[in-house]
Amino acid sequence: MKVEQGELAGVVLIELDVLADSRGAFCETWQQTRYAGIGVPGPFVQDNISSSVRGVLRGLHFQQPNPQGKLIHVLQGEIYDVAVDIRMGSSMFGRWMGAVLSSENRRQMYVPEGFAHGFCVLSESALVSYKCSALYSRPSEACLLWNDPQVGVRWPIDRPSLSAKDEAGASLKQLAAEGRLPK
Repeated sequence: MKVEQGELAGVVLIELDVLADSRGAFCETWQQTRYAGIGVPGPFVQDNISSSVRGVLRGLHFQQPNPQGKLIHVLQGEIYDVAVDIRMGSSMFGRWMGAVLSSENRRQMYVPEGFAHGFCVLSESALVSYKCSALYSRPSEACLLWNDPQVGVRWPIDRPSLSAKDEAGASLKQLAAEGRLPK
């Protein structure tokens, strides 16, 4: 397993080891002790799978209170995965980083609590799996506007397909003024 600390403190990129032969392939996608040693603490309490078509953008989502850390892995297809530091008082507040994750490159990204997360689909379709460190909480869910100019995420698609919730996301400035961001 190859591990790279992300540009934002706490974000980790992981390239999985794959055992492959003429019959197919095998890789381990989570092992608590080994992952804790590389900065992915767990425990994880919920697994989710999302399927989307090319051009779909999901995010930038977070929960406050009840924040979730997420370990993202692409089972099929390719996405551009993004994490935004939304912790008030953080030296990296408002900064973002992105990485291409795909079923071919077998990379994972760990996005810790205190970050907003989103992705857009680059392939015809994508099947995305992610582990969460806290249960989903509807009253805690929030959405940072995907194209907030204060954050300036450079998405690799021009006209994303968005849900109504994602279209109505709030700016970082608005979320801070409303006291919706973690400290």
